[in-house]
Amino acid sequence: MSEPRVIAPKAKIGARPNPVTAPEAEAPAAESSKRRLPSLIIGAVLLVAAVGAYWFLMGPGATPADGAEAEVEEVELGPVQTLESVSINLAGGHYLRLGLGLQTGASGHGELDGAVALDAAIGLFSGKTKEELADPEVRETLKHELLEAIEEPYHGEVLGVYYTDFVTQ
Repeated sequence: MSEPRVIAPKAKIGARPNPVTAPEAEAPAAESSKRRLPSLIIGAVLLVAAVGAYWFLMGPGATPADGAEAEVEEVELGPVQTLESVSINLAGGHYLRLGLGLQTGASGHGELDGAVALDAAIGLFSGKTKEELADPEVRETLKHELLEAIEEPYHGEVLGVYYTDFVTQ
């Protein structure tokens, strides 16, 4: 007894591929991947656009909304109070002669006690190497660190720090 065989144009589910029909089966797969490429590119562009929109509208790059202007407090500058130069020991037997100028606001309450700023400067600059202090970026960073260190003791009356004397030996 022989069973009748049915020959179908397409492979049945679970059937092994016929070597004669295998190249025909690969053609639609390659064609579908070609069709998918533009949609992947469009999806990537939309994703980048969404991230950019978030960044500029709600994230760190956001600007104030319409009508809401950023409040910028303008402070009137007062006189610069200069302090006597001090000698600070550096690493390797070198020393630094440092003079400071303290920028005060116009609403300042008279002369400031310079000992607080000099004490903070001595603590900050002591032990630094001569080579470190030769770098302008390091000097600028130390100036900002000094300003942060003296803001609290002076109750925000000092708005800036200037070097009036800076000599290493």
